[in-house]
Amino acid sequence: MRALDLAIIAVFLVGTPLLGIAIGGKQKSSTDYFVGSRRIPWWAVTFSVVATETSTLTVISVPTVAYLGNITYLQLAIGYLIGRTLVAFVLLPKYYSGDIVSAYAFLGKRFGSGLQGTASVTFLVTRLLADGVRLFATAIPVKVMLNAFGISASYWMIVAVIALFAVIYTYLGGIRAVVWVDVIQMGIYMLGALFAVIILAGKLPDGWFGSAVDAGKFQLFDFSSDLITSQYAFITAVVGGALFAMASHGADQLMVQRLLACRNVRESQKAVIASGFVVFLQFGLFLVVGAMLWSFYRGVAPEDMGMAANDELFPTFIVNELPSGLAGLLVAGILAAAMSTISSSLNSLSTSTVTDLYQRFTKRRRMPDSSVLRHAKLWTLIWAVVFVIFGSLFTSTDQPVVEVGLSIASYTYGALLGAFFLGMLVKRARQADAIVAFVATIVVNAVFILGVEFTVDGEAMSLAFPWYVPLGVVVTLLVGGLLSLRHSTDDPRGGPPAEPEAEAKSA
Repeated sequence: MRALDLAIIAVFLVGTPLLGIAIGGKQKSSTDYFVGSRRIPWWAVTFSVVATETSTLTVISVPTVAYLGNITYLQLAIGYLIGRTLVAFVLLPKYYSGDIVSAYAFLGKRFGSGLQGTASVTFLVTRLLADGVRLFATAIPVKVMLNAFGISASYWMIVAVIALFAVIYTYLGGIRAVVWVDVIQMGIYMLGALFAVIILAGKLPDGWFGSAVDAGKFQLFDFSSDLITSQYAFITAVVGGALFAMASHGADQLMVQRLLACRNVRESQKAVIASGFVVFLQFGLFLVVGAMLWSFYRGVAPEDMGMAANDELFPTFIVNELPSGLAGLLVAGILAAAMSTISSSLNSLSTSTVTDLYQRFTKRRRMPDSSVLRHAKLWTLIWAVVFVIFGSLFTSTDQPVVEVGLSIASYTYGALLGAFFLGMLVKRARQADAIVAFVATIVVNAVFILGVEFTVDGEAMSLAFPWYVPLGVVVTLLVGGLLSLRHSTDDPRGGPPAEPEAEAKSA
């Protein structure tokens, strides 16, 4: 790393907030801040969705998955595409017909404010934990770079600086700034990855591809592994990936908010389906990088090369092997991936806090729009501070952080997606049924994740993380469905009393 690399990174860090402020413009209403007045083109939303879900986990950790194993991780992307297609035709029409800005407003209309608040709080906690991992992942390559210059910096300091730059344009520019900066940031990290592949190809020995194939590095499908404990067995990855994508893109405010910023439901459907194809190609690119790194380092274990964590593999190559300028571009790309996720999370967290929690539980449902906008910006700042605290909690991990991030999200995604299915499929279900089922699902998932082990070839193994969401959906539907049998009516509302203003209008 030389001065040119630091200059590129500095320009990126300073220029990104300025660009976001210029693009976002002045926010005139809460709808403008939350969903860009629903005027953002679908292709921009597609790239924003991909940039948001990519984060640093994909850039530095997916190559590690291929280095330590093979490219069977790509089977998850097949499931992701299936899940997004189902979101497009099952959930998005319901969101647009309700003219809402929060995914959990659908649950509020179907069941009542109690479940809406429960789902929103669950989303807030899950987002903080999952994106805490993402922030920690971003700090890994930055720390490697600073160490190369003899600069010592703790992870929490790095996390704080990244959050600071992200919160500036999120606070001032709203979702419009977040989306358009995402588009640019995705271009930066994808361009950097392509350059890394080109440079790597020039450093590899003749016949490297054949050697990698013989070593099983390019194995895509896995039909032989145990379906219960193997994370990348074909059925496990595809089925689990599909339901995970339905939860992450249909029941998680982080993604739903982007999809609601499209002009209409048809453009939103195009955005979410197209994002599935883009993610498949992106995963493929970073897995190939991992296989190439395996050939470059001759398969030596990261710890044997003096690395403190497996996920330092790609960052170490960037810092030590790439030419001046390109190394800075790659680090800027990693920062771009992180900032796109954090800025998106801040915007969606503030949206959910104000619309799902603050207005309902303070009984201020008729707040002036200017007050809603002011509170949304205030909560953006509050969540930024909380993010730094949570990001500092993750200081080490023995497995690729991408798997840690997916596991954390899967704890609650099953309950969230199950609640949506319960509302659509079980007409008798009432709010109390849904809340009990929601809590029971989280408890059951925690038991399976933390306390249940399966014996495979004499070795104790945990349930594979792609099964967390399917397990949660089944438990929610089963518990909620059984509880709903207590009710004699088949009320599509599910029993909650009408809102006072609705009663007044009908009178």
